[in-house]
Amino acid sequence: MKKIILFFIVFIFVISCTKELVKEPTSLIEREKMVDIMYDLALLEAMKVENPALMDSIKYTSNQYIYKKYKIDSVQFAQSNIYYAADYEEYEKMYNQIKARLDNEKTQVNVLIKAEARKEKLKAKIKKKQKEKKVADSIKKSKQNLILKKKTDSVKKTNQLKASKSSDLLKKEKK
Repeated sequence: MKKIILFFIVFIFVISCTKELVKEPTSLIEREKMVDIMYDLALLEAMKVENPALMDSIKYTSNQYIYKKYKIDSVQFAQSNIYYAADYEEYEKMYNQIKARLDNEKTQVNVLIKAEARKEKLKAKIKKKQKEKKVADSIKKSKQNLILKKKTDSVKKTNQLKASKSSDLLKKEKK
């Protein structure tokens, strides 16, 4: 008799553990679509935290945007979310899938940011070289102008000396 009672207790316990806590709603959102919705909600919430002014400029709230984008209503979303959350292991798998997507996106964005930073650094380096080249060219031109001026001055002086010598000679001859 004790064995039969023990068997029934174990049997009832097993059946009660396998019983669904929440009934499946009639308009259940598919699992993959639900993951996409939760992913978009995570992005929108992150945007709201990062730049609140941006979200103020949008005419819809994040939930309204999601409802419109996925053509669902708030009741359908709430019932589906409760249904999926009732199965902790499945909900955790969904959460991990969303986290993996967010991490992947973050990695891609960081790669783009680093590439853009390298590009800007290269542009700055090129600009600096061009500026240094301009300065070097202007110094070179100044030196050339100075040399040319000295040559012109020396030619002028030579011509003046020649002219003065010839005028001196003419004066001497006139005497």
